[in-house]
Amino acid sequence: MSLRHLFLALPLLAAALDAPAQVLVVQAGQLLDRPGQAPRGAATLLLRDGMVEQVRDGHVGPEAFGAPAGTEVLDLRRHFVLPGLIDSHVHLTNDLGGLAGQLAEVQRSPADNALEAATNARKTLLAGFTTVRNLGDGDGEIRALRDAVNAGKLPGPRILTANTSISATAGHVDPRLGYRADLHDALDRGGNVCDGVESCRRAVRRQVAEGADVIKLLITGGVNSRIGAGLGAQMFEDEARAVVETSRMYGKKVAVHAHGADGINLALRLGVDSIEHGTLLDAEGLQLFRRSGAYYVPTLSTVNGYRERLDANPQAYQGEVLEKIRWRIDITGKALEQAVPAGVKIAFGTDAGVSLHGRNADEFELMVAHGMTPAQAIVAATRNAADLLGLGDSVGSLEPGKHADLIAVNGNPLEDVTVLKRVEVVVKGGEVFRP
Repeated sequence: MSLRHLFLALPLLAAALDAPAQVLVVQAGQLLDRPGQAPRGAATLLLRDGMVEQVRDGHVGPEAFGAPAGTEVLDLRRHFVLPGLIDSHVHLTNDLGGLAGQLAEVQRSPADNALEAATNARKTLLAGFTTVRNLGDGDGEIRALRDAVNAGKLPGPRILTANTSISATAGHVDPRLGYRADLHDALDRGGNVCDGVESCRRAVRRQVAEGADVIKLLITGGVNSRIGAGLGAQMFEDEARAVVETSRMYGKKVAVHAHGADGINLALRLGVDSIEHGTLLDAEGLQLFRRSGAYYVPTLSTVNGYRERLDANPQAYQGEVLEKIRWRIDITGKALEQAVPAGVKIAFGTDAGVSLHGRNADEFELMVAHGMTPAQAIVAATRNAADLLGLGDSVGSLEPGKHADLIAVNGNPLEDVTVLKRVEVVVKGGEVFRP
């Protein structure tokens, strides 16, 4: 920059430095600032520039904080206030599912998917989920959405993305499954299918190069896989190890899709960070969870998506997929019923995309129905999920120095967790949204 340009820029720089701080005072009827502990009762928070600066008992005005005259006060004195919720497992690009979803894969363009994802992100935010982990998309739409939300261009939750999930040939997200052979080359564009150690290392490196925050590994078959290959392990140990070790080399956490016990236990022995679904969890798996400290993400809400689509159209799923869905509906929740008394760490995740976006809080009701208390379910969706995502220092509670992410509900979710389905006010980074 020339000296002349520098002098021209100085007034703009001075204006930016003199810009007033964005200050918001929030008065809460009851405040659960640290999930896992008792709520405070009446309390007031001072939010400055999108961060929590102070928390005080009782209802006080801006002057108590030395805030400037005219500071906005958000009156939530009739509400229960708690940290913004975190969904550790979403797929924002669609929630069609079944044959409609399969058709959309070859009809919709990446631009269509990106706009759909932006719509679903807004639904998710207005449902009270201020942070999500997106575990798989096909064309980089979520990476672009993540960056747009971070830049303040679009409303949405804070997003961590896995880009494209990594699978073996004929594995759960091999994009060619279910389509005729002459379409395979056009569909195989994500670089996510790997076979053998070198191929699996390359697949991880590609996702890292394209901006992935986390690596998603599919180590067993899946319910929606259009192949009758079951739900057991579909990747050899050396292949899975290559994915985990390469991810660690780049400082990335690893989330593992696993239904069968053989795949669950293999992944846990390799030291992954979370098991998604974990449907056929066994006694060895429980021990490995406790030993490794990995999180279990149950994704119970998938059953809602399946039931609702089949109620609307009994032909929505067919063949081996329909058979697996019926099995999944019957068995869902049984693994969580084992994991909770065994002391396994649980993080909240819905698999929204299989279930409907904006309905993420339905998961709370299912978690409580299968062995968790409302308090445990809220911890899973705040502190535990923040820890799993590597964001424990910035989200998951309402403590000074953390992001000003909070929600307000009419009722006490520690007594009736279903009130979380009816969020009335959302604050993300100090910005107020009203569903």
